[in-house]
Amino acid sequence: KAGAFRDLLFSLPASLGKRKSSLTLEEEAQRAREEGLPTLSGKSVKNHMMRLSALWNQLHQRELVTRNPWTGWNFENGQKTIRRSWTARELALLASASWHSTSIPEQTFRLVTLIAAYSGMRLGEICTLRKEDLQTVDGIPCFLIQPHAETGWSPKTDAGTRMVPVHPKLIEAGVLALKDATNGPYLIAGLETSKQGTRGAALGRAFSLLKTRIGLPAEITFHSFRHTVSTQLRNANANIREVWIDRLLGHEATHKSQGMTTYLTGISTANLQQTIEAISYPETAFANVTI
Repeated sequence: KAGAFRDLLFSLPASLGKRKSSLTLEEEAQRAREEGLPTLSGKSVKNHMMRLSALWNQLHQRELVTRNPWTGWNFENGQKTIRRSWTARELALLASASWHSTSIPEQTFRLVTLIAAYSGMRLGEICTLRKEDLQTVDGIPCFLIQPHAETGWSPKTDAGTRMVPVHPKLIEAGVLALKDATNGPYLIAGLETSKQGTRGAALGRAFSLLKTRIGLPAEITFHSFRHTVSTQLRNANANIREVWIDRLLGHEATHKSQGMTTYLTGISTANLQQTIEAISYPETAFANVTI
């Protein structure tokens, strides 16, 4: 049991405890796997295990237990997988894969992956988009990532509340028509909300099954779309500034300086649009995705 708990700790998201959550530890670990989230470091796991070890030492001294199972473990590294971006071959493999899920419509899955690829948004952010979150700002169609008071959903961080201009490829696919094409408050149909209040959890599981079936490596997760966008933008031409990328992806500014917060909030929609338009893929990657 001590060993199983150690392994579980290594699979938990590093952000655990920094936000409210109704998920069990096992569900948090599954969420981390599906979204490719950073997990607890060896130092954090060691601290948790040492606290339990200290308690068992007391029990052992009082002869209430015969030994301390929390000592002697290695914390140098867990069963960690380095997440990475998609390759062109892997995207082609995904595009040609047949869809077997009975709980998620294929069109819904293809649409969500298309938005992820051309926005860098997280799976949870995409699945919780409401119709009012698709608006025109300064003449530019944008997704608004913002808290939803009625459900209690909110972005992971303060920086996560942001605008993401709609990529031309998404407009070409018909994303702007979703406001009139779906019933109910959500922009994307075909998704249910889990008992834990997570919309899109079933899609994450279906993606995990699909990637295993078609032979994608463990380093590729749904979160890899976000890695891919980040990598593309940071390798794009020099006219795209690092702070624009941070703002688009909802990262804390990588270049902290006096007035940076004010500067980030003042980045123009046009600059964000220029940044989003730098994302590109081979024509075959998402050729068949339409609304």
